[in-house]
Amino acid sequence: MSPDDKRSALAAIAFIIFFGGGFLIMPKIMLWLGSYSPWLGGVFGTLFVLAFFGVFWLRRKYQNRK
Repeated sequence: MSPDDKRSALAAIAFIIFFGGGFLIMPKIMLWLGSYSPWLGGVFGTLFVLAFFGVFWLRRKYQNRK
């Protein structure tokens, strides 16, 4: 396994842990924030999902540069 492959594997593992765990606890966080303001819970959920796709967008931009 080359160093680039190891770095890619570690990045994939970190991505899965962060977003996988985030999507598991996101409903609880949204309900907690929604008890203060429904808009706040909705904004949090929207931003989290956008961040998920934003990582892929940033990766595509980085890959196009190389």
